[in-house]
Amino acid sequence: MSIATVCEHGENRVPRHTVLLVEDTMDSRDALQALLTVYGFDVICALDGAEALTLARRDPRPCVIMLDLMLPRVDGYEFRREQLADPAIRDIPVIAASAIDDLARHARALHIDAYLSKPLEVEPLIAILKRECARNPAHAVVPA
Repeated sequence: MSIATVCEHGENRVPRHTVLLVEDTMDSRDALQALLTVYGFDVICALDGAEALTLARRDPRPCVIMLDLMLPRVDGYEFRREQLADPAIRDIPVIAASAIDDLARHARALHIDAYLSKPLEVEPLIAILKRECARNPAHAVVPA
């Protein structure tokens, strides 16, 4: 499935995919939210891992989580440990987006589905989001 958008005309209604964006830096969060919206994603934002856990458990669930690892209060590491321990949300794929050294090693240790180093490049980001949402179609929302 390619990136989903809402068909405004006719009978066809295409599911929309929601990205849970977990980013504490306001400028980065706002820019990513705007970018992902342009590409047809619905975006919900969390400032830290605690807020992300709450949002991930709400309906409709996101089809993918884009996670910064360095966060206040509950960081990305703790978020991921708690996510994996919760049967209700452990199957939501996670994309780590971080500027930390040796991101690949951290991503493997956390069983992260994909990772991108900051600063992010648009094309790889969108390709990964499309791929992960296509693997997780049960979380898409069909507009009424």
